[in-house]
Amino acid sequence: MFSHHDEAGYIPALPGIERKTLVHGDKTLLVEFRLKQGFPLPRHAHPYEQTGYLVSGRIRLGIGDETRELVPGDAWNIPGDIEHGADILEDSVAVEVFSPLRADYL
Repeated sequence: MFSHHDEAGYIPALPGIERKTLVHGDKTLLVEFRLKQGFPLPRHAHPYEQTGYLVSGRIRLGIGDETRELVPGDAWNIPGDIEHGADILEDSVAVEVFSPLRADYL
């Protein structure tokens, strides 16, 4: 499966946060998130392992009991069922891989 850049297809996920599934296989799914400064990602947990990369902007990401400020080029991994959330310090773009496949993101 291939995916070419396209400005269409972004879906509101939460206030100030949009997501777009870029490509997926049988076991993984790649998503781009556009995050607006000042709109938090509330702490939550889900069964999916989540690996991410900050393309642009600046966020403060909390995973479990640990919190870090991230800048472009930083990456993270969130095991399934671990609580996490973020403060969006600047308009940001992140890409994340979820495994197993998230049917709710198709």
